[in-house]
Amino acid sequence: MKKYLIGCLFLIMNSTLSCEQEIKKPLYPSENLVIEHHNDWAIKQYPKRIKEFRNDPLQKGDIVLLGDSITEGGNDWSEKLDVTNVKNRGISGDITYGVLQRLEEIIESKPQKVFVLIGVNDLFNYVAHEGIPSVEYVENNIIKICKQIRKRSPKTTVYLQSLLPTATAEVNKEILKVNTTIKKSEALGLYQVIDLYASFVNKKGFLKEAFTYDGLHLNEKGYEVWVGVLKLFLF
Repeated sequence: MKKYLIGCLFLIMNSTLSCEQEIKKPLYPSENLVIEHHNDWAIKQYPKRIKEFRNDPLQKGDIVLLGDSITEGGNDWSEKLDVTNVKNRGISGDITYGVLQRLEEIIESKPQKVFVLIGVNDLFNYVAHEGIPSVEYVENNIIKICKQIRKRSPKTTVYLQSLLPTATAEVNKEILKVNTTIKKSEALGLYQVIDLYASFVNKKGFLKEAFTYDGLHLNEKGYEVWVGVLKLFLF
């Protein structure tokens, strides 16, 4: 009986270790990973940026800006924010599912703070009927991103930034829905909302022309406004 119990215990421990090994994910997505619903630009940009991330890995206690081209376009966020340990994890063209596939590096590095801004490319895709199934899908993915960071790196402060308005009325309608949902879901305790939308919207509900060069991406004046907001949450 004693030998039997020891044998069972060994099998259970061995099985547990095997499961942990299976669950363990690589820090970075495979170079061959294809993200469903990425556009042609994102298909090229995603592996390029992942390679750059490998060459400049996150360190414990870093501050991470996580998002798409609007975040990537900020370039050196440490310089912009005058803080040495800020890392840019924006990928032009990325969508919520793409972010979910590259969270491992962020979670494993146990950052001090993460500022999330993602979803507008999903909504352009959805409005154009190019594969994104629903606004709810986008909302769920955004919350899932924050939940995974919060669950596996509980000491990390997660800030979820509201989506910025654009120059496209149909997309702006969906942006308002997403922003309403993430504000309501703040009660879950997964993240703190930063209302970027209010700082960038004009009286007609569009992105202020003074802050953009194409109705979606920000110019230097736009980044100055964003920096001013973020500095309120850095310390």
